[in-house]
Amino acid sequence: MSAGHPEFNEVRHSDTWSVEEEKMEEKSQNTTTAVSRTASHPTVENNPSTTATPTAIPVTNPPVTTPSPATPSATTPSPATPGATSPKDMDFQKAFVDYLRYERNMSPETIRAYEKDLHQFLRFFSTGDGSKVNPVEITALQVREFLAQLNEKNYQKTTVVRKLATIRSFYKFLMRKGHVTINPMADIETPKVEKRLPHFLSTDEVEKLLNAPQGTTFQASRDRAILETLYSTGLRVSELTALNVPDLDFTAEVIKARGKGRRERMVPVGSFALQAIKRYVDVRAQVPRINDQDPEALFLNRFGDRLSSRSIRKILDKYIKITGLSEKTSPHTLRHSFATHLLNRGANLRMVQELLGHKHLSTTQIYTHVTTQNIKQAYEESHPRP
Repeated sequence: MSAGHPEFNEVRHSDTWSVEEEKMEEKSQNTTTAVSRTASHPTVENNPSTTATPTAIPVTNPPVTTPSPATPSATTPSPATPGATSPKDMDFQKAFVDYLRYERNMSPETIRAYEKDLHQFLRFFSTGDGSKVNPVEITALQVREFLAQLNEKNYQKTTVVRKLATIRSFYKFLMRKGHVTINPMADIETPKVEKRLPHFLSTDEVEKLLNAPQGTTFQASRDRAILETLYSTGLRVSELTALNVPDLDFTAEVIKARGKGRRERMVPVGSFALQAIKRYVDVRAQVPRINDQDPEALFLNRFGDRLSSRSIRKILDKYIKITGLSEKTSPHTLRHSFATHLLNRGANLRMVQELLGHKHLSTTQIYTHVTTQNIKQAYEESHPRP
């Protein structure tokens, strides 16, 4: 995810009254009207021989049907739905984030990225007095102006494409909820981005990195377990930081991972990683005080709190400097290396897809380009007439 610039860095409520309630209300109105008319004309109609003296004629009032407290009267407006907000005053950004979190079940990292991109987009249209813009009123021309400014700021194409994906999702959400009838993104084209091959390490480089943490201290044991787990399982960093102690099954030699959309999968763990994790779990008790609110977190910092993705990055950067590996190496590089090495050794593409937790096979196919390059290189080096 590109750093960018700092300054850029349905529910359909059921009707208040049901059909039965409307009929009851209409019946109540008719009964009330009949009582009113009888009270205003005490004489009995269509009987001229009857004396019109009120005292001579016993008037029997018909039973008055009292509306149920739960049924609103005809003249009383139905109460507003609790928490309802008019479209003009609605916080569309918060509603969209809630939709991503509770309906789409996206990971916290993905939600933060969407929220950041959407905030930048809406802030671009804010007026000088700081008042918020209503996204319903934004036109396709204004969206193009926003994209033009991104171009002027020399944003990379990949970053622009990501921001466009966020805005598209936002307006699809507004369309689905009925807040807009015209989608300003309908005619906006997404720039074509050339797919780059993922950066990965050789097996020798991986070995060098995994052996970098030395010692039996809490920190060394934890760091070794983290690096071994990333390479052995191919987990995303967000999946690694979300691991809890009960997610480990040393007997079955698997880990329960929670991927994108909170989809769970069982991932096998190699013997080297299992040994590293066991050593770490043994010294994990050395942490003076584990957070009472999150006691089952697997990977902790020295204060007893769950490690964040940023902390994992800092740990890796430390060992990259020690080993002298490429600065392009990131936690995700170990995931790329995991997939590439499996395919190079004959693993099935569908199996690798399952291990990585990819929803679509096309996402995994990027690694076939890497392995094809290796095959071609081996061919040119080995064939007598390449």
